[in-house]
Amino acid sequence: MNVLLIGGGGREHALAWAISASPLLDTLYCAPGNPGIADCAELVALEVTDHAAVIAFCTAKDIGFVVVGPEAPLVAGLVDDLNRAGFKAFGPSREAAQLEGSKGFTKDICRDYNIPTAAYKRCTDLAAARSYLRSIGAPIVIKADGLAAGKGVTVAMTMAEAEAALADIFDGRFGGAACVIEEFLEGEEASFFVLSDGTHVLPLTTAQDHKRVGDGDTGPNTGGMGAYSPAPCMTAALCEEALERIVKPTVKAMAERGHPYKGVLYAGLMLTKNGPQLIEYNARFGDPETQVLMPRLKSDILTLLLATADGTLDKMSVRWKDEVALTVCLCAKGYPGNVTKGNPIRGLDQDFGANVEVFHAGTAMQDGQLVSNGGRVLNVTALGATVREAKARAYAAADAIDYADGFCRRDIGWRAL
Repeated sequence: MNVLLIGGGGREHALAWAISASPLLDTLYCAPGNPGIADCAELVALEVTDHAAVIAFCTAKDIGFVVVGPEAPLVAGLVDDLNRAGFKAFGPSREAAQLEGSKGFTKDICRDYNIPTAAYKRCTDLAAARSYLRSIGAPIVIKADGLAAGKGVTVAMTMAEAEAALADIFDGRFGGAACVIEEFLEGEEASFFVLSDGTHVLPLTTAQDHKRVGDGDTGPNTGGMGAYSPAPCMTAALCEEALERIVKPTVKAMAERGHPYKGVLYAGLMLTKNGPQLIEYNARFGDPETQVLMPRLKSDILTLLLATADGTLDKMSVRWKDEVALTVCLCAKGYPGNVTKGNPIRGLDQDFGANVEVFHAGTAMQDGQLVSNGGRVLNVTALGATVREAKARAYAAADAIDYADGFCRRDIGWRAL
């Protein structure tokens, strides 16, 4: 089978690495990909926003399956257009992807189906948002109602922070002018991943990522500075509770609304004293969580993704390695703000050992030299018998990479130590 993978970040490199090992695969293509993905796939210079061009490529290359990595093409309806053209694809439809594309849509689903989540209000103008904010006070959570690359959420501990977050949203920083204002929840955050074929749900595993840019969870939110899996805080009982009270009712809701959810569903949870509550959904694999999920996965990823698209997840099971996986994101200085691209990266050709994989997130080739090409540049992932061992291996490898403009958090995995 020929497969086309859409995307070009660290998540897609991890997916390409896993898909390339499948016995079902003939040729793996990736658009647009990156220099790391080029080691396991043939890169294609496709503009993925041009759905007609993607479909034409699929026809020309006899593509049997398309895997859509990032959220933007899903929200733009790429899967819908591929399906209409007769191509099988992994990922939710445009309407189902609104679980990630609109924070307000998801909160309304929670309200209508009694799914545990924080109290909230949707606001479409600044005056109403400010009025509601002043009636509630801080701490409070302000969310841009749309895609924001993981940077549209502000956990405001003061009114000044909350006011600034509202100003950013209604000044159009995130492309829209709507927000969700949420009750502040106390507890520990964790991520829970499942596959859904629209009817059946197959639980995958758990992870914890590190959103804040600085050690000790300080500084602004990012797309994620590192992660580890599994998350010890997500016990079997909590996973079952999240599945029965949060995930399954959501899948049921989408089916009843005529938009069955087919794809990976990534639930961001807050483990409160009253049990798990939904913070948000993502309609795709997490980044950087995929970079710890794929190295732990023993089952064939392509078989699982095909079963999701085919509606046969009830016949599937999934197996995981016993080891812990931990990834550290090497970022360009200045991230999550403005960064300088084009800085050289050396040392990736060394032998890091069988337990280490380096996934490219934001890299490019420039005159034969690997250079940085984004805010998050590399994901250094290691397996270990414990979080401590995986962490030690990941940081040893990260420190051996010559990237003078880079930085990373030094405390990934601290909650599990």
